Amino acid sequence: MAAHPEQQTILLFEDARRVVEQCASALRPRGRELLGLLDVVGRVLAEPIHADRDYPPFPRATRDGYAVCAADLETVPTDLDVVGEVRAGAAENLSVSAGQAVAIMTGASVPSGADTVVMVEYTSRAGDRVQIQRRVAEGENIVPAGAEAKRGDKLLSPGTRLGYPEIAVAASVGRSRVVVNAKPKVAVLSTGDEVVDVDVPPGPNQIRNSNSYSLAAQILAAGGEPVLLPIAPDEPERLRELLAEGLDADLLLIAGGVSMGKYDLVEQVLTSMKAEFFFTGALIQPGRPIVFGRAQCGTGAPARESSSATETHKYFFGLPGNPISTMVTFELFARLVLDALAGATPRKLAFVHAKLKTEIRTKTGLKRFLPAILSGEFERMEVELVRWQGSGDLAAVARSNCYVVVPPDRERIAAGEWVPILLR
Repeated sequence: MAAHPEQQTILLFEDARRVVEQCASALRPRGRELLGLLDVVGRVLAEPIHADRDYPPFPRATRDGYAVCAADLETVPTDLDVVGEVRAGAAENLSVSAGQAVAIMTGASVPSGADTVVMVEYTSRAGDRVQIQRRVAEGENIVPAGAEAKRGDKLLSPGTRLGYPEIAVAASVGRSRVVVNAKPKVAVLSTGDEVVDVDVPPGPNQIRNSNSYSLAAQILAAGGEPVLLPIAPDEPERLRELLAEGLDADLLLIAGGVSMGKYDLVEQVLTSMKAEFFFTGALIQPGRPIVFGRAQCGTGAPARESSSATETHKYFFGLPGNPISTMVTFELFARLVLDALAGATPRKLAFVHAKLKTEIRTKTGLKRFLPAILSGEFERMEVELVRWQGSGDLAAVARSNCYVVVPPDRERIAAGEWVPILLR
């Protein structure tokens, strides 16, 4: 599986994804934490959450109206005696017999004897009598006790990413705190003599370090903990020191220095550190020079305990230095490993589709992820490419809200065609 970088193992996009998926499948989280519900948004659950009772614990009305016996509605309109009222949370001990009705509110417990709820819109009340104007089938507008879950049922599984629905489930079963996996520490190393810190005035031929910050933001959004390393110069010894420091984290992301230039030293230095390279490029744009491999842990903190075969090694990605390439390759590849280290259940990469507003012309041979704007409303969504000057055009990607995915065998896509898009 591993290759020497001089061999330049360049894979199709789908094959490169599968390589990363295979490696990620053996990874495990490095620890667990017990945290309050409002502290676990975006984190990954490390324990199962079970129902503490039947849900709902009683037959629940789903509409405001009248609880009745369906058999009384064989002929409509029909008049029934109103014998009481029940509201949500009330403990009235009411029952319904033939010829009777109980006024009921949404969420209230359905009285014994009643087997259906007629919506208030189909009734007309006068004093203690109500006229039912529409037939209703037995069980309509009632959720039976235990229909959503039985006591002891598993509601959430370990590996679940906790968003607002999952937080609601945990709260509904009385869990004010839950056990989540520890955040993976992801080291970020930007490289190159042309790169300076954001608060340093750049020289005429220098650029500010945007990659470390965009990657840190992506890591945070994915539930990881970014560790920003100093910028690595184009000098082998210092680069080696910083790579070793980065390999003490759970995952190392290197921005820049992985192309074929004379001063692109990352692969050379990693080779001297006896790194394994699984691929040294993927047939995509932007991001073709992406590198993926693993290397022995650095000289800092010891490797975390793990049941995987990589317990003394850490994975690294060499991401192309152009900013859009860095962003795209993180989402397409690096996030797979970050999710695995967080203990998240693996998810397949899914594209949605929208109509193309304007024609696309490009060259064949690469699978392309091009910055675009998705617009429209409701079911009428359209997408068009953002004008950009290549993968270094930060302003273009900031204007975009998705990427149009162009297959490698298409050189022209006509306006009006449905095209796959990757949301961001």
